[in-house]
Amino acid sequence: MSTSTPSREPGPIHTIGCVSDEGAVKDETEREQREAELLERREVALAHVVKFGDPVLKSKASPVTDFGPQLRAEVDRMFAIMRDGLGVGLAATQLGLLRRVLVFQAGSDSEPTGLVNPTIEWLSDETIVAEEGCLSLPRVAMDVERPLHTRVEGLDVAGKPMWIEASGLEARVLQHEMDHLDGVLILDRAPRAQRKAALRALREGGSYAPATEESEARDAEEHREPRTDA
Repeated sequence: MSTSTPSREPGPIHTIGCVSDEGAVKDETEREQREAELLERREVALAHVVKFGDPVLKSKASPVTDFGPQLRAEVDRMFAIMRDGLGVGLAATQLGLLRRVLVFQAGSDSEPTGLVNPTIEWLSDETIVAEEGCLSLPRVAMDVERPLHTRVEGLDVAGKPMWIEASGLEARVLQHEMDHLDGVLILDRAPRAQRKAALRALREGGSYAPATEESEARDAEEHREPRTDA
């Protein structure tokens, strides 16, 4: 007795999740073009930012008294430079303007916010250490300890009162930018050894970030956040 296997008509071949070599090359080329455009815009934006060594960064800004179209234009310009510079915050002093104005956007889902004449109403006793960068200190990052929560009072661009209760990254960015308005840099708040190494890097045109092994050791002991660039 013999058996036979029923014949089957060949069906269509379905490919799932497959991309041709040509398509992959095209996608990679487009990605590289987007990255190049982002970097170009960042360089153009950062050209407007005052860098380490300029005395304006160590100067205290003056309160704003005139709320009009010029202030609105100034804040809009700060928004654009912050965005194109890939920062999360920017103080007017970083553009050479000794006016108590800052902008921030602590996350891609949050709205960019302008704050005029800000003052800190309250800081939490709980602190946190995180690595911070600064648009005015190129290629340098340092560990900075700051309160985890804060409440800030200020004015919007129309001169109306506003209050911000912030935690985590947003609280850190606000404190970082308000430091700028008082002529304080992360160099002034970093551990002494890191400050010394960062100053050397800035003077020599190099780069500096806390050593990886040191960060790993502290991570096991301290509550830390990701790096902040503002």
